[in-house]
Amino acid sequence: MASSFADRLKRAWRHWRTTAAVGRRAFPSATLEKIGAAITAGEQRHRGELRLIVENSMPSEAIWSDMSNRQRAIALFAEYGVWDTEDNCGVLVYVNLAEHKVDIVVDRGIGRKIDPATWQDVCRTMTQGFARGEFESSTLAAVEHINTLLISQFPATGARANELPDHPIVL
Repeated sequence: MASSFADRLKRAWRHWRTTAAVGRRAFPSATLEKIGAAITAGEQRHRGELRLIVENSMPSEAIWSDMSNRQRAIALFAEYGVWDTEDNCGVLVYVNLAEHKVDIVVDRGIGRKIDPATWQDVCRTMTQGFARGEFESSTLAAVEHINTLLISQFPATGARANELPDHPIVL
């Protein structure tokens, strides 16, 4: 069901208030470095490619077109080429700070082996931690959980190229 104009206006206001400063407080440079290091360490032990994208607020056109958080995550999954990995083992963790939501989009290789309920648990770990202001620890816990899942289903089989950058993206 489409949102009313008033609902879209409230949503737009929430996004406009969520500035880059809000994102820097939640995910300062040191936190982003730790998360990137955790992604790198995990990818040494599995064949997956993990990307974390933190978006302070969605673009206005996405809000006015009533794009859902999930739709935005899927669009970013495509835009950043997370789908384009050798073993179809890309994972995107999308954090929308304005809406206090997390979505995970996985490539088809992973989707065949790890069920959606498991990914919802990872999202819940993050959103519950974010509600307590624990952005760094809950994100690192989620990255470790994802790494553990990928190690169990897609263990490393020797040296391989790193197909996607490990450092988180902040939009």
